[in-house]
Amino acid sequence: MNNVPAANPSTAPEDRVPRRTKIAYALGTANDTWGHWLYPNVAYPIFNIYLGLAPNLVGLALALIRLFDAVSDPFFGWLSDNTRTRFGRRRPFILIGSLLAGVGLPFLFFAPASWKGSSLFWWMLLSNGLYLPMISCFNMPYQSLGAELTPDYHERTSVMAFKSAISKLFEIANFVALPFTNLWLFRDAVSGRQNTLLGIRVYCGILGALMVLNGLLIFLKVKERYYASVAARHQEKVSLRESFYETLKCRPFRTILTVSLCFTLGTSMLGSLGYYTTVYYVAGGSTMAGNNWNGVMGLAYMLFGFLGAPALAWIGHRTGKRPAMFIALGVAIAAFGGNWFWYNPSLPWLQLVGCGVGAFASSGFAMLSASVGADIMDYDELTTGKRREGAFSACSSWINKAGNALGYFTAGMVLKFIGLDASLTGPQAPHTLFWLRVMLVSIPVVGISLGMLVLWRFTLTQEKMRGIRLELEARRGKV
Repeated sequence: MNNVPAANPSTAPEDRVPRRTKIAYALGTANDTWGHWLYPNVAYPIFNIYLGLAPNLVGLALALIRLFDAVSDPFFGWLSDNTRTRFGRRRPFILIGSLLAGVGLPFLFFAPASWKGSSLFWWMLLSNGLYLPMISCFNMPYQSLGAELTPDYHERTSVMAFKSAISKLFEIANFVALPFTNLWLFRDAVSGRQNTLLGIRVYCGILGALMVLNGLLIFLKVKERYYASVAARHQEKVSLRESFYETLKCRPFRTILTVSLCFTLGTSMLGSLGYYTTVYYVAGGSTMAGNNWNGVMGLAYMLFGFLGAPALAWIGHRTGKRPAMFIALGVAIAAFGGNWFWYNPSLPWLQLVGCGVGAFASSGFAMLSASVGADIMDYDELTTGKRREGAFSACSSWINKAGNALGYFTAGMVLKFIGLDASLTGPQAPHTLFWLRVMLVSIPVVGISLGMLVLWRFTLTQEKMRGIRLELEARRGKV
């Protein structure tokens, strides 16, 4: 991790987070990545191409399951804000949630292969209805914990740079999932067809075991800095309604939420539309070749994303977080706008360029958004007198997921509208491929451009945050 920026020289020694703590905390990104984003990343290939469920129904299911998050995320964010134990507010939920989510992950794909149509649709909804509260139990306290590790403006960026960079190591697992199902172990000896369903179950079992281990390590190695203060331990408990109503009244928070929503809406379809473009345009209709390219693109995504977080953190240390976010969004527009050229049947390796540069920008943007989020929580404490990391984390998480859900739903409708037929064993119709590529390019560029316009309204600069910290410490002491 030598390429991740160390603490800023201006950071006081007592505000610095040890590198081993940053790494231990960052392990939790695996649980978030696999528990939340593996499923939508493989849902279309598994349920549409392999099991035959119509793409619009897959997209509808992926959109509707976010309703479960709409309940479970706020609940666990509120619950961890109001929990008082000798282990802290967050860590007990992190331990229990990682155990439940790790064990439950493979069962999302235990639908019988003989099921068709509405049966598969309802399986997607019901299995996620049981599973998503488990991952919320882990993720809301985990995200809240990250905002509590340091009160320093720049050290927060360093913490989130470690988190974002390490997350790229785990995100490759989402890309490698489908190539894993291509292994000869999952090939039917009689028909010669790949048993993709069995492959994904085995794969999720392996990831689930690692999720349990990660939760245990975070529980043991990462402490709750703010909970150690008397004010946090004895803070008045907050009602569920007050928690989220007051949270959404915070203007800087609403601004960053809107920027994140624009970015997410613009990019959430890239996984689905990009996969179909690879399979049917670049690979000429070969799902096996498309799956293999998807795995290689995962490597590019990991490598460039691993560089994106520290690079944007370095810029943020020198320019401030807001200018660095503008740079990240500008790079994203260039990367995703170039997808018309990156996806090329004659030069299939060009996909790696578009995927990699997009990952670079996305990683940096996510890191900066998380660092800014911790600043917003200080602003809120100054206004309300309460620490409500759980409420802010829940709102941020749900808006991000809602944006992704709308993107998945729209992707399904787009695939249906342009006439994509997953039953074909060869190329799609020319007009289908043309509009697939148009949507792949235009949607993210429009969404990210809107996000850049909204970002102009964000006003929490480094100077303002320095003043807010001094006022808070005069009121309740240092943490």
